Amino acid sequence: MSRIHEALKKAQQDRALQQPPEQVTLPVTEEAPVLSPLSVTPTALPKSAPVASPQRATSQPLTFESLLQRCATPHWKLDPKKLLHFGSPSHVPGTEEMRTLRSKLYHLAETQPMKKLLVASALPNEGKTFVASNLAQVMARQHQRRVLLIDSDLRWSRLHMSFGSPVSPGLTEYLRGDADECSIVQKGSIENLFLIAGGTPTNNSSELISNGRLKSLLERMAPLFDWIILDSPPTVPVSDARLLAAFCDGVVVVVRAGYTPYNLTLKACQGFEPNKLVGVVLNGVHSSQSTMAYQYYGGETLLKEIGRGVKE
Repeated sequence: MSRIHEALKKAQQDRALQQPPEQVTLPVTEEAPVLSPLSVTPTALPKSAPVASPQRATSQPLTFESLLQRCATPHWKLDPKKLLHFGSPSHVPGTEEMRTLRSKLYHLAETQPMKKLLVASALPNEGKTFVASNLAQVMARQHQRRVLLIDSDLRWSRLHMSFGSPVSPGLTEYLRGDADECSIVQKGSIENLFLIAGGTPTNNSSELISNGRLKSLLERMAPLFDWIILDSPPTVPVSDARLLAAFCDGVVVVVRAGYTPYNLTLKACQGFEPNKLVGVVLNGVHSSQSTMAYQYYGGETLLKEIGRGVKE
């Protein structure tokens, strides 16, 4: 019997060895928690890698004092041939006409908003840069009148040449986001006159003008200045001037006597909203021919024809 018992016991042990082992599941204890990625909080991270909460970009109001501290102060080499009121006697042809234009604009500003002025022309070489720079200068000569002059002809900047100033950083760099508003403003030797040059020439000026940064620049600069004058690209060849006019209170169109075809003058003016067009400046008229030239272009008749053409 003992032998039979031992044989049965041995057979039972052999069968147990041939069966697979049972799975063992260990309970999860508090000492060994299982964390999922969603359960990780900033307090669970090491101190060497804090989680920073995103901060909203705030736009602080710009003051004139901060602008003076941060703007560029280059040495301007003013060109007396292009700036009538610098180093020239008051009787130089054109000086009194600039004062008259200034008076008319101030009178207009009494009845409607008139701070941001676009100086445009139908074609290149009509004198819009000459008019813009000298109008800004004669305005700045008045007591405590601050004027900001902007070269907005991003394709062919020339305004800086009258002042002998650096061309960059300028408006192009600001519109691209490569410079802030204070770093592109220049304060030279003319009291109360500030300049923003055109910057690096570009072929995508329309896209830059429309990206929203120019509107922001003008809104931030407007409280600091009495006048902001923009020198515009020619109106007929490119569309930039019409885009710029949307940010301005008024437009002055420069017409060169004996040079600009009458139909192109009408076309240039028709590109602006009627309420934005405030006047036409006849440039390049000799004193002996001023009356004849004024009659040839029609004087008030020209303005009436432009108004009629715009409405039609």
